[in-house]
Amino acid sequence: MKYLSTRNSSLQCSFFEILFQGLSKEGGLFLPHEWPKVDLDSLNSKSYEEVAVQIIHPFVEEDITEVDLRKIVNKSYINFSHTKTAPVTSIEKNKYILELFYGPTFAFKDYALQPLGAIADKRLEEIGERGLVIVATSGDTGSAAIQAVKDSKNIDIVVLHPHNKVSEYQRRQMTEVIQDNVLNIAIEGSYDDCQQIAKTLLQENVFNRRVVSLNSINWLRVMGQTAYYVWLTKQFTNPINISIPSGNFGNAYSAWFGRRNGLPINEIFCASNLNDVLTRFISSGTLEPKDTMPTVAPSMDIQIPSSLERLIFDLEGDTSSFYDQLQNEKLAILNEDAARKLQSIFSSKSFDDEMILKEIKEFYEDYEWIVDPHTATAVSESVSFTSNLPVVGIATASPEKFSNVISSVIPSFSVENTENIEKYIVSESDSSVVENTIKEYF
Repeated sequence: MKYLSTRNSSLQCSFFEILFQGLSKEGGLFLPHEWPKVDLDSLNSKSYEEVAVQIIHPFVEEDITEVDLRKIVNKSYINFSHTKTAPVTSIEKNKYILELFYGPTFAFKDYALQPLGAIADKRLEEIGERGLVIVATSGDTGSAAIQAVKDSKNIDIVVLHPHNKVSEYQRRQMTEVIQDNVLNIAIEGSYDDCQQIAKTLLQENVFNRRVVSLNSINWLRVMGQTAYYVWLTKQFTNPINISIPSGNFGNAYSAWFGRRNGLPINEIFCASNLNDVLTRFISSGTLEPKDTMPTVAPSMDIQIPSSLERLIFDLEGDTSSFYDQLQNEKLAILNEDAARKLQSIFSSKSFDDEMILKEIKEFYEDYEWIVDPHTATAVSESVSFTSNLPVVGIATASPEKFSNVISSVIPSFSVENTENIEKYIVSESDSSVVENTIKEYF
């Protein structure tokens, strides 16, 4: 399997090349030249782990044997707290929830990051090098990435999160991991600022060693997340509709990627919060970032969804002109054909904080089910969705990660707070400053 860039379709990169490159030299994201042939019917009644192996392996088979990948996948999921790993639960007729919070950090990011971290660690050990992981996070990716590599003897990790703009639980999941190979930096700015710094450091790589991204810009994140959409569709005999809380678009793109390559997914709904860049983009075909606003659903506090670039490539081809326009004019517009195709599959709605709190309260009253603020936006649409097909809301995090928000509308809900020591550095939003901080620390 060879990989191209969204800004250079002539590239022919191997999986390990893109694993340690993150972004192409042109600034684009990597995609496979083709979807490998997978007998989806053969996955009926398979375990989650077996589905993951069969979906991921064709993308990496030139570099990783199926035997080695199976060992990595089985070890990655062995401590997930549900026997089905990613259970699908019915809430009423034709209304379901895919629960993706049984990993070590109680968020969907664990499902792709656990095997990704292990694969990177294995390869670095094979070549006798020490790698550096750089991750930007709006809340969940950071802790999932830390858990994936914190025990590695071959990897140091730097996590950038927006200062005072993640939940206390999310912050502590990152900053209470006190290990020599873990550096947490709180950036005085938004998630988009963190993401831009991470992309700059990845592209320039001034650290004289392999640099790895565990953000959704890494292709293995897409493979890992596509695996649970394959698993999901195997639970049904009919095509399904999906409702996803979306911030950086990685989860939504994985559903789209699966759909365009044969998965029986009909419509994809993307919920957003007050930072409604995706809602506006889907409805108009125009990407126009605005100032990021803090909300009760911080993982969606994003204005420049990086994984959206892969979708734009699929719709239009090379994305260079689109992102040049975005940089020069602060907005970019899809061509009409691409916009129509986008709107034929995707729909979206934004939820302000009051609406999110209302949905949490009403979902609990109606179903005796407590959902986190992000999941609340997805299940709200899934239960109101009018369709003869099953509708599945994607539950992306455990409610305990947002107990301060949930307890404001469900007073009986509480989670015991930890009192462990935290360790992190507060930094201005400047890639040079962050670069120097990393060099001094490691």
